Amino acid sequence: MSPALPPEQGSAFATLRQFARKRTPVERCEMCSHELAAEHEHLVEPANRKLLCACGACAILFEGKTGARYKRVPRRVLFLRDFQLTDGQWDGLAVPIEMAFFFKSTPHGKVIALYPSPAGPTESLLSFDTWADIVEGNPILNEMDADVTALLVNRVGHARGSSPAEYYLVPIDECYKLVGLIRTHWRGLSGGTEVWRELGEFFGGLKQRAGCGQESVHA
Repeated sequence: MSPALPPEQGSAFATLRQFARKRTPVERCEMCSHELAAEHEHLVEPANRKLLCACGACAILFEGKTGARYKRVPRRVLFLRDFQLTDGQWDGLAVPIEMAFFFKSTPHGKVIALYPSPAGPTESLLSFDTWADIVEGNPILNEMDADVTALLVNRVGHARGSSPAEYYLVPIDECYKLVGLIRTHWRGLSGGTEVWRELGEFFGGLKQRAGCGQESVHA
């Protein structure tokens, strides 16, 4: 049997153990293992839509590379204040909820539509004609970088009659962050108050990054 520690030492060891349990794991670059800050770069592997955390030095190696296994995810967020999308066009996209994101997939050679759900990202069938009509009314969509930039649509407030629909061009990692928020916080049939609070903060953060006046653009 180990000898009992004096009360002062026992208390000190208990404090150290508690600190060790609370210590946040360090994120590291998945290319070179360099320690990362909370806000860091991402790479995407288009073949399987896998995201990798990366340091700036590794991420820049994949900037603008053609045919590379990975692509660097950009950081810019644009709020599309004049985006044109009718209710009929939205219905034609066959998305069962009022939120979705769309991106050009190099491996599939087409635009893919995904919507977040408590089970993860779910793909919705997207006809070429419907997407072509939307692009015709919003030429900025021609500027979407394949695999790394997405059109993010939030029509929840519009459907409820409480706020206008919102449209963004965002880095693809923000879309998967949104999916993660819903998977983590959704409760019951309606989602619960926590998930809607998280979604409000998420879209508020996107607006702040876009500047909504400085980096908001005409669609």
